[in-house]
Amino acid sequence: MEVIVPFSTDRPKSRLSGVLSPDERRGFSRAMLDDVLDAVVAAGGDPRVLATDAVDVDRPVTVDDRPLTEAVNAALDARLGAGGEAGNGDTPEPVAVVMADLALATPAAVERLFAAGQNADVAMAPGRGGGTNAFVASHPEFRVDYHGASYLDHREIASEIGAAFAAVDSQRLGTDVDEPADLAEVLIHGEGRAAAWLREAGFALDASEGRVAVVRE
Repeated sequence: MEVIVPFSTDRPKSRLSGVLSPDERRGFSRAMLDDVLDAVVAAGGDPRVLATDAVDVDRPVTVDDRPLTEAVNAALDARLGAGGEAGNGDTPEPVAVVMADLALATPAAVERLFAAGQNADVAMAPGRGGGTNAFVASHPEFRVDYHGASYLDHREIASEIGAAFAAVDSQRLGTDVDEPADLAEVLIHGEGRAAAWLREAGFALDASEGRVAVVRE
């Protein structure tokens, strides 16, 4: 299954600017991207990075500097729409979109998403704040709108086009890393490069005051 992995090279993870410098944010974002690519490949997926600018990875890269919604919809048009791979009249092959900041993603979690996508027209893993962290779609009319609580919007879009919808409840796919508090989840549950990057940068967990906090040594 082709898996589109959106990745921003322009001021990545700006909400972490209080704890990471611009260069550090780039390095940490790249570590998360590599973790996601590793998980996708191990789950049997065929990842393609959808980047806002050129990025040096050992996987195919499509550069599209448009906003996320427009860039992902263009990719879906090419694979599901009448002008793309579905234009031969056959049922389109499922395509997945997995965000590049899912630092907790594992092959098992991605496999669950893929399996759900085999039994539904749209299978989706919501984020903790109501966003859309990952999905598989095969319905030729399904398109995205990433503004606001996009998971609810996407569920409604699926209903409007008559697409069978499945929710994938996954802590690992539901945890995207945007805020400084999210770093604790990576240090606690992370198994890959992003967790190692944080530890090498001096981040650690401190529970001395009765609650878990992230500190930098």
